[in-house]
Amino acid sequence: MDLAVRNRAYWTRRAPSYTADVAANVAHGGRELWRAALADHLPKGEALRVLDIGTGPGFFAILLTEMGCRVTAADYTPAMLEEARRNAGPLAGRIDFRQMDAQALELPDGQFDAVVSRNLTWNLPDPEKAYREWFRVLKPGGRMINFDADWYGYLFDEGKRAAVRRDRDQVRRVGCTDYNAYDQAAEMEDISRQLPMGRVNRPDWDVQTLLRCGFRRIYTDTEVWKLTWDNEEKVNFAATPGFLICADK
Repeated sequence: MDLAVRNRAYWTRRAPSYTADVAANVAHGGRELWRAALADHLPKGEALRVLDIGTGPGFFAILLTEMGCRVTAADYTPAMLEEARRNAGPLAGRIDFRQMDAQALELPDGQFDAVVSRNLTWNLPDPEKAYREWFRVLKPGGRMINFDADWYGYLFDEGKRAAVRRDRDQVRRVGCTDYNAYDQAAEMEDISRQLPMGRVNRPDWDVQTLLRCGFRRIYTDTEVWKLTWDNEEKVNFAATPGFLICADK
């Protein structure tokens, strides 16, 4: 099966449970944590035009709309967009939902004040192509804000693999929910072995790639997870801490 087709089939199956994961995060205070993180890094201005790329179940799209932004929420998987519309409730009419590939945006040049993303670039077959597309659709002076993590680097590095095993042991000792224990976990590991991002050093790779794409004033924060993750996430993912990359056009 073609990798893109297989990946979309995986996220189609995962769509309902991904909504449940986000709901659990919100229940633990995630809404306020992520709203603050977005507010800290969005460009200044009223009614910003924002592209939420890889919106998934719509978490960022909802927060950004509540914050007064004009949001286009895009995802490659129609089932995720259905979840996002449902989760947005009465806000759905204010969000422009689009089904499209993050690496080939069907959008005009220079349209957005900001492009935001969470947990997407690790899953892309050609992340550099995606970064070039995000640069293209930003207005001059616009900003890209990307939250991600080295989720599957452990597949290619024994030291990282041992650290992930320690995380699983700690989850059992603490008695919290194991976020890696879900039905399709082995399937995503198999897909990730065919993707490039687990093999590179992040976010250093991203910085160099963004420079090649034309971005400037690039900023990374490798400790943002301390501000945006709840306690269960910190226990589950100590070996794969989240990071932030901001870059201006």
